[in-house]
Amino acid sequence: MTYRAPLDDIRFVIKELAGLDDVLAMPGFEEVSEDLVDAVLEENARFVEQALAPLNHSGDTDPAKWNNGKVETSPGFKEAFQEFAQGGWQGLQHEIKWGGQGLPKLVGAPTGENLNAANLSFALCPLLTDGVIEALTAVGTPEQQNLYIPPMLEGRWTGTMNLTEPQAGSDLALVSSKAVKQNDGSYRLSGQKIFITYGEHDMAENIVHLVLARTPDAPKGVKGISLFIVPKYLVNDDGSLGAHNDVWCASIEHKLGIHGSPTTVLMYGAGKGDVGEGAVGYLVGEENRGLEYMFIMMNAARYAVGVQGIALSERALQHADAYARDRLQGQALEGSQGPVAIVNHPDVQRMLMTMKALTEGTRAMAYVAAAAFDKSRHHPDAQEQVRNKALYEYLVPLVKGLSTESSIEVASLGVQVHGGMGYIEETGAAQYYRDARILTIYEGTTAIQANDFVGRKVLRDGGATAKALATQMYATVAELEEAANQGGDDAGGFALMARRLAAAIDANEQATHFVLANAKESPRAVFTGSVSYLMLAGIVYAGWQMARAALACHKRMVDGAATAFHTQKLATSIFYAAYILPRAQAMSTAIQEGELAGRYAAVALAK
Repeated sequence: MTYRAPLDDIRFVIKELAGLDDVLAMPGFEEVSEDLVDAVLEENARFVEQALAPLNHSGDTDPAKWNNGKVETSPGFKEAFQEFAQGGWQGLQHEIKWGGQGLPKLVGAPTGENLNAANLSFALCPLLTDGVIEALTAVGTPEQQNLYIPPMLEGRWTGTMNLTEPQAGSDLALVSSKAVKQNDGSYRLSGQKIFITYGEHDMAENIVHLVLARTPDAPKGVKGISLFIVPKYLVNDDGSLGAHNDVWCASIEHKLGIHGSPTTVLMYGAGKGDVGEGAVGYLVGEENRGLEYMFIMMNAARYAVGVQGIALSERALQHADAYARDRLQGQALEGSQGPVAIVNHPDVQRMLMTMKALTEGTRAMAYVAAAAFDKSRHHPDAQEQVRNKALYEYLVPLVKGLSTESSIEVASLGVQVHGGMGYIEETGAAQYYRDARILTIYEGTTAIQANDFVGRKVLRDGGATAKALATQMYATVAELEEAANQGGDDAGGFALMARRLAAAIDANEQATHFVLANAKESPRAVFTGSVSYLMLAGIVYAGWQMARAALACHKRMVDGAATAFHTQKLATSIFYAAYILPRAQAMSTAIQEGELAGRYAAVALAK
């Protein structure tokens, strides 16, 4: 199954909804033109379609292999990574002074989506490397930055994030890996880390591990965790590679999906390297602030995983759409002389449109969030930086939560569109379903995103960001009503969007009021419904972007500049309002019944 980067929708969203012109006008992007952005998108599409997409299925059937501590990646991955590195794709968003290209996140988001859509397993390696670069850029010493960042940007080295241990999954307070300071200022680390993505592979010269561990006198809990750089090969002052560190890949996991991505078990201090016992590590920042530093990487990864969800949805949608157009079965509902393509059947249309609406809605939400990130860093007005920082932080759990949960729904619908053939591995639809299942789990489960959303995003500012967004969304409702009053063939569609969006905003406001009013006195009632609240907010925000898209298409139609793309985009936006936005009321009701639901859940689950 071929993959084609959805450049028409990408260009529409970054220009019409995310405001590419405004982003490029900010300080720091003087050398970035719209023509350059188009050229980057075109070249990115060429690379992923030709070099990565053909390896997606083979990576699933011929996965990475472990042998005596070494990992051989799937056939073709090593060569594709060399092409990725030579193309400069790792440095796209990173600072020019380190060798990056300094492009906006609003450009990095779609290129990242295409990378993941073409080959999710491959894309996990640069995703983690991006996080290491961001963390070291923020809190590394100048010496650490000079030594480690340029080789990662060049694609000669890659990076990993080492948090999880057998006894410490999401509860990092239980991390027990040890770090003992040496006379030369370095540390010796010992312990076991699990679920380490690309913790060992053959695609790059070196691997830079960021590892959470405790010093001997560290306080208990999360306040006693420190962060360390532990390279696979020690790095000399001139950047050349030295001895093999005491980091040993004990095994790789056998997983439900993402088979091409080696998920490793790493042993630190097992006496397997050339440096004696104990992996040599270097403190990042200050002792006991490791979790704080790691969250820089974690937040970057959470947004990126949300983009993975959009990417996988797009790939599953393209696969199902192509099959539905080719598969002849059954007569048309109105009657026909012979079998018709199943894309003509109403329920297949419903499934495909649900897939399309969720994919495009979450894409719009993610790209608008990327623009907010850029404005939080580059806007000349300090107050606008603060406002956009709050908006981006508010949106990250929505991007991660809704996009990944939707990817499972979209991939499942893709299997259903194929019918019985979808359950057969050879058709390829099942791979997307299996690959999607991890996205709601790693880099923080959906419940963790929801708890973060409630506690740090809504309660912390008293719902100020949520209320400000509601005001903007109601303004869009008024624009939809105005478009409906102008008449025309789509008047009914605009009237429907106005009604559905207004009702969804109301439902979200009711849920927000419940959260704010009950979090202190009845926290269990609030957190019983936290995932529903997260999904509700995401569905409404994505629905708002789809409504804005509809208005942009309407303007094109009024101006006589619309194409078939705009006609179809408007249709998808109306479908989103009709079939997706009504979920908001049900979720809001469930949230507000949280106390009762939680109480009976405890009774039903008691032993």
